[in-house]
Amino acid sequence: MSTPTLPIENSASAITSMSEFAIEFENVSIAFDEKMVLDGISFNLHHGETKAVFGVAGSGKSILLKLAIGLLKPDSGKIYVLGEDVTEMSEQGLFELRRRVGIVFQESALFDSLKVSENVAFRMMEEGVAADEIERRVREVLRFVELERTYDMFPSELSGGMRRRVAIARAIVTEPEVLLYDSPTGGLDPVTSNTIVELIMKQRDVYKTSALMVTHRLQDAFTMATHQFDKATNQMVLLPKGKNCDVPMSFLILREGKVIFDGDAHQLATSKDDYIREYIS
Repeated sequence: MSTPTLPIENSASAITSMSEFAIEFENVSIAFDEKMVLDGISFNLHHGETKAVFGVAGSGKSILLKLAIGLLKPDSGKIYVLGEDVTEMSEQGLFELRRRVGIVFQESALFDSLKVSENVAFRMMEEGVAADEIERRVREVLRFVELERTYDMFPSELSGGMRRRVAIARAIVTEPEVLLYDSPTGGLDPVTSNTIVELIMKQRDVYKTSALMVTHRLQDAFTMATHQFDKATNQMVLLPKGKNCDVPMSFLILREGKVIFDGDAHQLATSKDDYIREYIS
């Protein structure tokens, strides 16, 4: 994927928090219709880290994201996002917190009646940002995802992959401190999926935004763990064997409502657990 001139790096990556972690789950449980979906889940997402979340269908992957932004409340346990206790926040508090979080949905969730530029600018328009600043930032992020030419187009004129890239542009235009990806390559063909993965890697390495990425494709996360965006050449490069990318990358695997693995790519590849070995094979 070719890459244009990069925008100025996000100052959000330099924002410090009282908490060591961007996201913390402490012994979180939630059930629906008496069926336990998450059972005592605990994990942390460090500032600047990207964590890929895996598990079979129904393992609660997407529920994690909804819990993280307060769309669902856990039956027990605590959740902290950017140092804030999400489980105890008011609706107004949650609204303010969500302004600091960018979300990319699998279905893209674009407004069909709005132009691409208006979709990307939607949150800024609601917040009353000046029109010239909105246009500058929208063009910048559309250039970042290599879709500046779509500025005046409608979502119906875009392919599935292009819509997904617009969704990423919309998520990053407000310079969030945390990004949540819900199956960003779901439903896409392999070539388009690779384009999206490269874009997510570029976002990771340029902006260094803390990110939680739910995915069903192990290949996506392994690619991210073994490659890095090279600013000098504006390309993705394969890392030497045994070398980790500069931005921390980790894996979380859920099974039957519990965390059965939380570690880096090397630890995952060398795991002796029979279920994990079968899962990654």
